[in-house]
Order: sequence, then structure tokens, then C-alpha cells
Amino acid sequence: MPLLEKSIQLLGKPMPKVITPKAHAIADYGIAALFLIGAVFFWKKNRRAAIASLACGAAEAGIAATTDFPGALQPRISFASRKKIDLGLSTMTASMPRFLAFEDEREKRFFRLQSLAMASVAVLTDFEPAHSKGEEKKAA
Repeated sequence: MPLLEKSIQLLGKPMPKVITPKAHAIADYGIAALFLIGAVFFWKKNRRAAIASLACGAAEAGIAATTDFPGALQPRISFASRKKIDLGLSTMTASMPRFLAFEDEREKRFFRLQSLAMASVAVLTDFEPAHSKGEEKKAA
């Protein structure tokens, strides 16, 4: 999966950074909610997919709740470091069907789409908002 992560990073470099920290927080909580809804939906049909969805949702919500941006409960992770974390979580999400042995089942698509959404949010987010860029120039 490191190849997937590097590919996403390369494709994302020329993209405009249009997602603000607040929008990133909303996207994170929305993605986490979809994972939790997925866990409920998958529970009767595919327990492995339900457990994977629950784990991914808990990870996404936990990271969002501890990141230094609007909506955080305990801001301990700097927003600037989130890109690497997001790309790692995206890669983990994409690998869950193989890891939990349901890669030949329909539920795999849900994880691939969620992984794509997470990576897209990461590469389109401005992790260095204009006010912090200006502060860096003043400090120099």
C-alpha cells in the first residue's frame, strides 16, 4: 500500500488546496459517521466488514477529536501533521478487506470509496492556512 499512498501524494501536489481546517473537521466527522453506519449495516451480513468499519470509524473519530482544529475535544495533534496521518488511515482503510479476508465480497467497495474520500480530503486541504504562512514570514 505504500505505492498507493505515494501515488495519492503525487496526484495531490498540483491540486488547489481548497479545504479549510473547519471543512476538514466536518469531513472527518462525516467519514467517521459513515463508517459507524456501515458497521451497523454490515453486522448481520458480514461481521468482518462490520468490525473493520467500526475500527476505521473509531480511528477516524479519535484522530478528529484530538486534532487542533474546530470541533476537537482534546486538541493534542497539530493540524499540520494531519496529512501524513490521514494518508496512513486511508491506506489502512483500503487494506482492511484483505486484512480481514473479505476482499472478494461486495463490502470491499465501501472501504475503497471511504479510502478515496479520506485521501481526497487530505490532498485538497490547506494544512498551512494563509494566516500561519504570514506569521512564518514575519518571524523570518
